[in-house]
Amino acid sequence: MTTIQKLMNMRHYLSRLEEVVRKHWDDKALANFNGESFTFGEMAAEVAKFHVLFGSMGIRKGDKVALCARNSARWAVCFLAANTYEAVVVPILADFHPESINSLVDHSESRLLFTDTDLWKKLDAAKMPLLETAVSVNDFSLLYSRSGDAEAAFAGLDQAFSGKYPGGFSPQDVSYPVGNDKDIALINYTSGTTSAPKGVMIRYDSLSSNIEFGLDNMPCSPGENIVSMLPMAHMYGMVFEFLYPVCGGVTINYLGKTPTPALLLGAMAALKPYLVITVPLVMEKIFKSSVQPVLKKPLVKVMTHIPLLNRIIYRKIHDRLMSAFGGQVRCLIMGGAALNPEVEAWFKKFRLPFTVGYGMTEGAPLFGYAPWNEFVPHSCGRKVDRIEVRIDSVDPVNVVGEIQVKGTNVMEGYYKNPEASAAAFTSDGWLRTGDLGVIDRAGNIFIRGRSKNMILSSNGQNIYPEELEAVLNNQPYVVESVVVDRGTRLVGLVYLDREKMEKDGIAGDAVDEYLKPVLAAVNKDLPSYSKIARLEVMDRPFEKTPKMSIRRFLYK
Repeated sequence: MTTIQKLMNMRHYLSRLEEVVRKHWDDKALANFNGESFTFGEMAAEVAKFHVLFGSMGIRKGDKVALCARNSARWAVCFLAANTYEAVVVPILADFHPESINSLVDHSESRLLFTDTDLWKKLDAAKMPLLETAVSVNDFSLLYSRSGDAEAAFAGLDQAFSGKYPGGFSPQDVSYPVGNDKDIALINYTSGTTSAPKGVMIRYDSLSSNIEFGLDNMPCSPGENIVSMLPMAHMYGMVFEFLYPVCGGVTINYLGKTPTPALLLGAMAALKPYLVITVPLVMEKIFKSSVQPVLKKPLVKVMTHIPLLNRIIYRKIHDRLMSAFGGQVRCLIMGGAALNPEVEAWFKKFRLPFTVGYGMTEGAPLFGYAPWNEFVPHSCGRKVDRIEVRIDSVDPVNVVGEIQVKGTNVMEGYYKNPEASAAAFTSDGWLRTGDLGVIDRAGNIFIRGRSKNMILSSNGQNIYPEELEAVLNNQPYVVESVVVDRGTRLVGLVYLDREKMEKDGIAGDAVDEYLKPVLAAVNKDLPSYSKIARLEVMDRPFEKTPKMSIRRFLYK
């Protein structure tokens, strides 16, 4: 099927949601793990009640509604309420500093804010002069009303809702808008990995395209479960742990705050999800903590080099990992960053059903994906439906160039920032991703690094710090690293697992001694122009974005 045919056959995601709600009225749609839950019918009734409330408050189509709260079933209800009302949703990460939240609510010109009751106490309404109303995500109560109009709307809500649906709210009353494909559905503020956050304007058709791709390529069925652990204020978690599965009739289970390993594994065992969506950092931690120690045992180390015996070892590790994820996972999908090459190689040996995708907020979010059984090592999939990908290079297969994309998934631009919007696109309309890479003849995309991260050596060689960091991160006790250019010398900033080092008798001056062989091991196979001059130990983990990418610009 051609791109044009796929575009013509694409269904609006709200029409899919409407159909699912009507068919699965009494099935569970949203749930907090070991807590509150909503059936599809209950979810739809709450959404409809908010529609009545919005009307009473004078909220109009196109008005901005901010949503800043912890992941929960009620977060999802609030999102759908505004989204199906055709207000522009402004999801904001609850972990942002209160001053940043004040600023983003004000910048987005939001009239209404859904937020956690405790978080609201830390915000300053005076710094959000356009904000008229704040509503608690915890219990849907009124937190703030600038003029008093909202108080009257809340007081009369039950009567107004009963008046609109005198026979009670039923499946036949569910009706969500379509025909708005080119309208802005939401403004998602970027995480600011390399710069200050910008408001990415996402259309309804961009969301529909991603959701349609998910339903076509990651099939799901009503009654299946998915565990939501990524922040829903970020496009990756919002679309692929919420909108795509809920449109497929799946039950979304929220863990709330960042889960401990015990809570996460307990939820997986209880819920048996059909799919796990995560970031490489989580899988790398699982490998380092649970798998690598086993592989380093002398007997196991010997057995992994013996044909047939190694298959038995790998099969046992495969079964152990899949069991830890609940035993019914059909695929493990990673995105947001590159997977460590050594970890990736081991996962291939274990025959784990994993794949690594590619995208960004500006793509709502997906640009690249391949099913796990077609995934090519070190790649991040092939272009997804309804977009085109090109490499700005004289030889896209062999010569690294910027990855550029065009198509339905691509954003409308940056909110109230025409200069940034213009700079984001080429003169012929392709989005500049800022990522550098190549595409092989089969269409697989290989990322080499970020253009803003690339270091140009004194002799003109291009150095991609991500590649050096992958080597550093494979060293014992190194949790994560960043390679920076300091006066034409490469310096590796490393965050170490001090607790494990102390258990192994490495502390005080011994840490500095430990770094010497680490530096030698890293530089051993590197060309002269990309050798690391020295290592610096960081006292705390690197600051990260919602998708767990390191905020590199803080460490230049």
